[in-house]
Amino acid sequence: MLYALCSVLLLSSCGGYKTPERGTWDTILRGASFGTMTETARRAKQPIYQGAGGRVLLPHEVGPYMDTLEEELTDNLRKFGIQISRVGDDVMVVIVRSAFMSADHPDISDEGVETLRTVSRALARFDRTWIEIAGYSDAMTDQNAATRFSFDMAERVALFLAQHRVKTLRMFVVGRGSARPIADQSSMGRQMNRRVELRISPIVK
Repeated sequence: MLYALCSVLLLSSCGGYKTPERGTWDTILRGASFGTMTETARRAKQPIYQGAGGRVLLPHEVGPYMDTLEEELTDNLRKFGIQISRVGDDVMVVIVRSAFMSADHPDISDEGVETLRTVSRALARFDRTWIEIAGYSDAMTDQNAATRFSFDMAERVALFLAQHRVKTLRMFVVGRGSARPIADQSSMGRQMNRRVELRISPIVK
């Protein structure tokens, strides 16, 4: 995993996608929740989601449905800096910052546009799922700055997904700062810890 995530740091490109003006973010993300995707939060949100026409899975459908989603993402995201894994019924997608953002500014890179379009297509097709979009930073002296940095990354990914047919009612967006590092605090490790994790969970009746 670490080798694959490290290798992406050698690859960067200029972004062709332009994130919307910040003043429009609240409108675009209306319906999304801002915070951790807990079981309580999902239960509270499910009647709103279903009332808006959202579809759900029957218990016996969960395994095959999530298996197919995992396979599709794995087949289409064989790239450096991306890891797909399974945690129970959930599918986890880890994308280091260098794999989807430009090196010199916080916009989505050309490589990132391609990656996030692939993710968006899968999420739009497998629409009976919740999505937690969690941003993480490297270790910073100012923890408030770390949280802002990580939340900004998560919001930018959420905006992209929302603009590519992924319903915001399914989203939980959170910035966790430097929590849960996946590498050490070397120069390479710090870059790897700057990442977004998508946790995709089935919506069950």
